[in-house]
Amino acid sequence: MKRNSDKYIISDDMEWEELGGGVSRKMLGYDNQIMMVLVKFEKGAIGSPHSHFHTQATNVVSGKFEFEIDGDKKVVKAGDGVYIQPNLLHSAVCLEEGMLIDTFSPVREDFLDGSGVSYFGDKDK
Repeated sequence: MKRNSDKYIISDDMEWEELGGGVSRKMLGYDNQIMMVLVKFEKGAIGSPHSHFHTQATNVVSGKFEFEIDGDKKVVKAGDGVYIQPNLLHSAVCLEEGMLIDTFSPVREDFLDGSGVSYFGDKDK
């Protein structure tokens, strides 16, 4: 991620990263305690079931998604928010093309260093 200074990051300078399976993301800002990420989904794209030790709060910017969190399914749309406690198994299916803003605490180091497993399919597709 490109920093404009040691004190701030301007998201306009950030680039989209293709994650595969019809999903891409753009870092909006982070420090060691918090990270905000814009995630773009094509219709039918899937965030496979996964869990992590981070607290996650998600805002649905546009589109419609079916989230499954700890076995419970809910359909969410633009304007809705989703809270996911640490270590809960969760997934999402994009029902209508859309975008999410995911906020994590603490920072997702695996996003920054590329060590994380992709939840979205093959980057070559």
